[in-house]
Amino acid sequence: MRVKSVVAAFAAILVSGFAAQAAEISTAKGPVTIDATPAKIAVFDIAALDTIDRLGIKPAGIPEKLYVSYLDDLKQGSEVVGDLFEPNLEALSALGPDLIIVGGRSSTKAEATAQVAPTIDMTMDGDDLIVQAKERLASYGDLFDRKDEAQAAIKELEAEVAAARAAVQGKGKGLIIMTNGPKVSAYGAGSRFGWIHAALGLPPAVETIEASGHGEAVSFEFIREANPDWLLVLDRAAAIGSGEQGAKATLDNELVAQTTAWKTGQVIYMPAPEFYIAAGGVQSMQSVMATITKAFSAAQ
Repeated sequence: MRVKSVVAAFAAILVSGFAAQAAEISTAKGPVTIDATPAKIAVFDIAALDTIDRLGIKPAGIPEKLYVSYLDDLKQGSEVVGDLFEPNLEALSALGPDLIIVGGRSSTKAEATAQVAPTIDMTMDGDDLIVQAKERLASYGDLFDRKDEAQAAIKELEAEVAAARAAVQGKGKGLIIMTNGPKVSAYGAGSRFGWIHAALGLPPAVETIEASGHGEAVSFEFIREANPDWLLVLDRAAAIGSGEQGAKATLDNELVAQTTAWKTGQVIYMPAPEFYIAAGGVQSMQSVMATITKAFSAAQ
């Protein structure tokens, strides 16, 4: 297989075991032409695993921990070739994949894995996460000759987003926070989880939160002063299985209890691994949208 990319690390090498189907796909590093459908892939990004699983593609190599339970069946017949942060190059070499997919936490290892097999970076982030998710869906549909399945999944996702957007309208302002044990960070427009505001038209309760991938560390007094109509809560401990104090315990205090969100029961605990680990995967996005739609639709 030859891979023509703007990134030298993803340069072309010839690999056997492919069907004769070329495709140009969109990646985080720009368009990449892949000359044939890969027969054996290794994937180090949970969002990518989520989406290709929706298309019925079985990876040959996967990370040690998958975090989201709906991908557990991928463990059957697949080889563990590292984790989300550190590919095991020896295991990768033994597997002999035709293509390696990295993204997000594993994206910094693309040059290393490219020494084993052609590698593409499918990282997604920013306010246009929904757009990127659909682009990745279309790309995987082209890459694996599953265009019809990809278009069907895109339409399903669009319907979920439309339903969530409609449910949110006119229901007040929201504050997105992440708890990490006893610590709390807030995320506003333009930040890691700011796509919720952009995609759904949810007005932010605070306009001045620093746009950052790690969020802005905040106090319970900050939450009380922000007084959001809605609290959208990510429990990082639950997402990664750290065993630290959970979000419900962290937020159960007299300051948070003074907010409109708490008084009215408008606190949404997001599906943690889906929102944090698998963000951008089509199945995780549908789960997040369904959670938001259900909560906002129940409000008067």
